[in-house]
Amino acid sequence: MLTEAIPAVVSIQVEQGARRRPRSNLGVSAGSGVIIDAREGHVVTNHHVIARGERITVALKDRRSFEAELIGSDPDTDIALLRIDAENLQALPLGDSDELAVGDLVVAIGNPFGFGQTATSGIVSALGRSGFIRGGYEDFIQTDASINQGNSGGALVDLDGRLVGINTVIVSRSGGSAGLGFAVPTNIVRAVTEQLIEHGEVHRGLLGVSIGDVTPDAVEALGLKSDKGAVVASVVPGSAAEAAGIEPDDVILRMGGEDVKNMQDLRNRVALASAGQDVEFVVMRGGKMRTIEATIGRVVEVDTPRSLSASSLAGATFRDLSRQHRLFGRVVGVEVVEVERGSRAGELGLESGDVITGVNGQAVGSVGEFETAVADGTPYSIELQRGNWQLSGVVR
Repeated sequence: MLTEAIPAVVSIQVEQGARRRPRSNLGVSAGSGVIIDAREGHVVTNHHVIARGERITVALKDRRSFEAELIGSDPDTDIALLRIDAENLQALPLGDSDELAVGDLVVAIGNPFGFGQTATSGIVSALGRSGFIRGGYEDFIQTDASINQGNSGGALVDLDGRLVGINTVIVSRSGGSAGLGFAVPTNIVRAVTEQLIEHGEVHRGLLGVSIGDVTPDAVEALGLKSDKGAVVASVVPGSAAEAAGIEPDDVILRMGGEDVKNMQDLRNRVALASAGQDVEFVVMRGGKMRTIEATIGRVVEVDTPRSLSASSLAGATFRDLSRQHRLFGRVVGVEVVEVERGSRAGELGLESGDVITGVNGQAVGSVGEFETAVADGTPYSIELQRGNWQLSGVVR
């Protein structure tokens, strides 16, 4: 099995500042990737592996290397898709991660510490893990297969040589393997890469409901047979859910012919559905099962850049850090969108693309928080991220 699988796993080198600095001064990081389509040259990896890169190089096991094109990236699932122009590639077939069970044997393949393709074995320790991507869509596979730095973006395969996950996160006090590795399941990878190929980005689906898990009290009160599914707390007016006839206190049990495990499962599946797609839902309402068809809407980011009332920042516009920003998912803060030449903000040295991360040592996560933090006037200190540089200064 490994004879077929290992050549499909690649090493990725990411150069930072490639267009602005001499080659000897480049920041370089390493990770892993997996060839999922040999004919098209598609390589999947993690968003965080390539997020800060300006030049991405993919190295194969046969020592050939190619500069890669970034097709698209999705911080909310930590998945990115690359393309290389190469022949005679070996791809890994995608398995069905929903078929995994705790105790199944798996193999992790990647590029730990830059040593090249390395395989380690273990089991599926748990399923449905979350809590690593702030505001993201998570359903991680946990494994005790040894995963180290540089394995990010590598393959988690079953004993039939099928890709079941993309290795993404480790939990360790030392930074090395502690038997706590986490992989994005291939069913999420498949949904994300299909959208990246079609759109270059993920068009997040939207149903328009607030939901919660089915509690033991809800099981009894609603006459349910189990705690599977998601309870509808409220329905957004004008949403896809309202148009379809979904109501508060409905329990969504199935989506698209598959059981809904819990609130997180439903949230992930709606978000990864295509906008405009007609999806069948099975709900429990008043002790009776109902089938409802809904047309999935689309999440649209509405975030118009605006100036602040503080005169010390006149001439600059700001917005909450957008998903298109290369630091999204890496830092939390406020994006500087535009700075007028000769303005007060320009004299301070602010530049378009800077991310304001703090004021007076306190983190700011939105334009509203930023405006409140500077409302008392000067002087105040400001912290910002500019590419890979962390900068600070005092505004007087």
